[in-house]
Amino acid sequence: MRPGFLLGEVGNGLRRNFSMFVSVVLVTMVSLFFLGVGLLAQAQVSTAKGEWYDRVQVSIFLCTPDSTDAPGCTAGAVTPEQRDQIESDLQGLEPLVTEYFYESNAEAYERFTEQFRNSSALESVPQESIPASFRVNLSDPSRYDVIRAAFEQAPGVDSVEDQREVVDRLFAFLGALSWGALALAVAMVVCAVLLISTTIRLTAWTRRKETAIQRMVGASAFSIRLPFILETVVAAVLGAALAVALLWATVRFGISGFLSELLAGESGLVSLVGERDLWLITPFLVGGAVLLAVVTAWTALRRHVRV
Repeated sequence: MRPGFLLGEVGNGLRRNFSMFVSVVLVTMVSLFFLGVGLLAQAQVSTAKGEWYDRVQVSIFLCTPDSTDAPGCTAGAVTPEQRDQIESDLQGLEPLVTEYFYESNAEAYERFTEQFRNSSALESVPQESIPASFRVNLSDPSRYDVIRAAFEQAPGVDSVEDQREVVDRLFAFLGALSWGALALAVAMVVCAVLLISTTIRLTAWTRRKETAIQRMVGASAFSIRLPFILETVVAAVLGAALAVALLWATVRFGISGFLSELLAGESGLVSLVGERDLWLITPFLVGGAVLLAVVTAWTALRRHVRV
């Protein structure tokens, strides 16, 4: 089949079935957009885990005048001698304890007021109820139990908390969101397959006289099916291009722009996904769209269209 004739057939088919063509483009765009969002979310969770797990600390909260339930707080607020003993014990746990620093009551209250500066409940929290603490970095965060066993009931210690528990809950939530986006993308891909199949069947039905003439003059099944397949590929590629454009706008203006500025200066900030991550998944999105279009169109033509 001559390339010029083939391109003419594809162009005529797209013009005559423009509404169906637009439908395939849109459903492909939406499905690949959600697929891209899910993949970028998975990349963000993986990046955040790698960085946050290196930064998580064990917090040893010291007794305040209100701490009466903890075994180490029966004598009231922590004394300077108890605080010095805790610091000495931390030094004795090297090299597991790689670094630690002491946050006084005044420093803790200042950080608390900054974090909750817009909360109406701030005025009801007295400064003496905010505990001082030791923030401890471990060479192996999985050995948190060693620190908990050493300090949980020590005199002057109210509680020992591992920030990994909070981080794990956060990542579980983010992971659920990313898997939800991927599940929605799969559902949209199924819709795209059904729509492409229906479009192929209707298009072939409207052009049944042309295909009958082609069969009569000896055209092969492949040459008859090829224009239908190329029309579907054009729609899928255009849908993939629009999906990538939407993802780029989301990353460029939503994540790298607005979100980065919003989180600028926040402690513990992790690297956010960027355009480089998008370009890494773009070949898979476009290639997947082309493969999906070819397989779906060929299958629909073989099963439902006699050519």
